[in-house]
Amino acid sequence: MPDATTTAPVQEPTHSWLITLQYPTSCGFTVATRHGTFVFPPGMSRDQAYIDLRDALARREPELRGGNVLFYSLEPYRL
Repeated sequence: MPDATTTAPVQEPTHSWLITLQYPTSCGFTVATRHGTFVFPPGMSRDQAYIDLRDALARREPELRGGNVLFYSLEPYRL
């Protein structure tokens, strides 16, 4: 009997990213660095990738919304 559950193949990330943000807190400012990988569709601009990543971080961690970017890197996933 075939398995009723199927899984879609996992797509390898296209890019790796790193971002450091400074944001206000009740005691002044704090700094947060986040990193990860992402699958960007062909033809997406670097600018749109940056905007999408900032928006995704703000949805996941609302305190980062509007933070000042101290560092940002977007590189191809493969060496």
